[in-house]
Amino acid sequence: MRKALVRTAALAVAGLLFAAGCSSSDGNGTPSGNGAPVKITSSGPPSKFRGTELDRPMEKPDLALTDTSGQAYDFKARTAGKVTLLYFGYTHCPDVCPTTMADVARALTKLKAEDRANVNVVFVTTDPERDTGPELRQWLDAFDPSFTGLTGSFETIRAAAKSVGVPIEPPVVKDGKVTSTHGTQVVAFSPDNRARVVYLASVGMNPDGSAAGITADDFAHDLPLLIHPDAS
Repeated sequence: MRKALVRTAALAVAGLLFAAGCSSSDGNGTPSGNGAPVKITSSGPPSKFRGTELDRPMEKPDLALTDTSGQAYDFKARTAGKVTLLYFGYTHCPDVCPTTMADVARALTKLKAEDRANVNVVFVTTDPERDTGPELRQWLDAFDPSFTGLTGSFETIRAAAKSVGVPIEPPVVKDGKVTSTHGTQVVAFSPDNRARVVYLASVGMNPDGSAAGITADDFAHDLPLLIHPDAS
């Protein structure tokens, strides 16, 4: 579904945004499971954002996890005062997770240096048993060394994800394949610690050849608007 269509659905069909999950590969690069949908309230007049603007901003969760160096990380305190993009996924994801991180990384290269310095990107693993700190760090470094990776107990992670409308399920093994189902939303918090915009990440192409879901250009368009909310 195209970004424009996702947005239209969010505003016109009961004001809800639906986001699917992704799963691990079957060894041939094919997703091996489907995610449960999640609903996030959004309505109102046309937005200046290309993502879906929330009419009721969500509070940034009090999330105490561990970063890739093994140090305690207070998410709310450490990201205060900057725009923060929050995503829940895992390093063995064959499709949407690496595509989303690559899109965010490309978007950041399009920003002015002073704006880039005011954006945090935080990736929280949904597969903490396999995503060790070093493995998570190495995976994120392939996109941007500034990205923060967090891990912890699965229940703590799931509670944090639920608080911002992202569903995740424990990884399961079936027929020798590991599946980690999670919502594909990127949640954007403004510097005041409130979620203002949600992006539906997806992979593949639309029938007309355009990219499905949110793109790097969409992130690059919206980030300055979040950083400078009062700019004309």
